[in-house]
Amino acid sequence: MDLKQIAKDTTKTLISYLTYQAMRTVMDQLSETDPPRSLRLHEFSRRERIENSEAYLEVLFTEDRALAFRILTVREHIAEEVAEYLPEMLRTGIQQANTQQRCQQLERMTQTDPDATGAHPEPELPSPEPTDSTLTNQSDGFAE
Repeated sequence: MDLKQIAKDTTKTLISYLTYQAMRTVMDQLSETDPPRSLRLHEFSRRERIENSEAYLEVLFTEDRALAFRILTVREHIAEEVAEYLPEMLRTGIQQANTQQRCQQLERMTQTDPDATGAHPEPELPSPEPTDSTLTNQSDGFAE
């Protein structure tokens, strides 16, 4: 397990997510102040995939430099705000999610299906056929 690579990949994913959130924030702001520009950003974002946020921003810089800088600024602001809480929230969130998953699995493993017992009943052993001697002894009350 390469923890450095995992950290790099996680950071890249987080940066893309924060870029997405910054774009949504800017789009919401523009929808109130400059609806045509908000629509252009929306159309641009449908055309250019934000999964690779750096490539997304590079193309946006060629189309609307001011808008790209605005998204960078908002992204940085969001990152500064969440960075303080993120490590503890991540640890706590993982612990809670793991606990919930473990509880659900334990419940599933320990539940018995009432229909399942009827579906596979224990085989009944055939009772021995009474013989003349057992019938005679049972009537006397004595057993051999």
